[in-house]
Amino acid sequence: MTYTAAVSGATGYAGGEVLRLLCGHPEIEIATVTAHSSAGQRLGALQPHLHALADREVVETTAGNLAGHDVVFLALPHGQSADVAAQLPEDTVVIDAGADHRLASAEAWRAFYGSEHAGTWPYGLPELIVNPEGHKQRDQLTGATRIAVPGCYPTGSLLALAPAVAAGLVEPEDMVIVSASGTSGAGKSVKPHLLGAETMGGMSPYGVGGGHRHTPEIEQGLGWAGGQDVSVSFTPTLAPMPRGILTTATARLRSGVDAERVREVYDAAYGTEPFIHVLPEGQWPTTKAVTASNHAVLQFAVDPHAGRLIVSAAIDNLTKGTAGAAVQSMNLALGLPETTGLTGQGIAP
Repeated sequence: MTYTAAVSGATGYAGGEVLRLLCGHPEIEIATVTAHSSAGQRLGALQPHLHALADREVVETTAGNLAGHDVVFLALPHGQSADVAAQLPEDTVVIDAGADHRLASAEAWRAFYGSEHAGTWPYGLPELIVNPEGHKQRDQLTGATRIAVPGCYPTGSLLALAPAVAAGLVEPEDMVIVSASGTSGAGKSVKPHLLGAETMGGMSPYGVGGGHRHTPEIEQGLGWAGGQDVSVSFTPTLAPMPRGILTTATARLRSGVDAERVREVYDAAYGTEPFIHVLPEGQWPTTKAVTASNHAVLQFAVDPHAGRLIVSAAIDNLTKGTAGAAVQSMNLALGLPETTGLTGQGIAP
């Protein structure tokens, strides 16, 4: 069976990555591509790498243009998805790659986004452990018609720490996460501080002091994993590369936990996952290893001097961090094999 798909925000980085993956999906026909300011233009002039779709006309993002498809991807800035989604039929699979439906707490949404909460959809990270018993989020995605794709920073952070939190290996407070992201994470809009001359050869932090909007999302996911509230200090940094996220997450170990126990827990959590790979001892993640793939690679170390667990995780922010998660979740929603259209490896050099 072939399903029809529409992609909004098709001229941005996230929308373009969704389209790239769907072009290789055997069960999907891309029927409509939409945007706002670039409506009426030829997609090939805006996404020149999408050769198969080069002659498609970009149409205006409206509920009317998106209706009538089996699947709709909303790759829109936060605050813009909810109104469009509310006008689409309930039996349409709507996958929001923006932030509007990720948070369960209306209070946290208002505090970090400054607007009214649009509601909560099933969270589109299938591999996320969601309780101390080890159950995973994919159970909530099978057959779902509304799915909220995680933020790219939370994807790496949650994959890094959720197994340790769920298994009780670490304390629920004093978790510290620092992530370095490529510039595509900030979107395609022209911003002076993201010009090549500004970013090449240097790194810089931003959202320091708990102010980044992904902080409550990370705490929410780790809270699900551990079955209790957690506290996280999250600091994002901007790296001079176009795509990729390298996350370094640390947490205080509980008494008696050693590296052998950590390895046992992570192997149990991810050993059968097709896209999550715990590397052999001595090998550490690199963003280059996962470029353009839906894979995540992890490694850990136990620091006995500080009594902390350190987990490093690398993902491609546009693929596993956004579009890959969207397609993976779509597969579950439609009852397709979860890996369909996502079997590609990374690229090198």
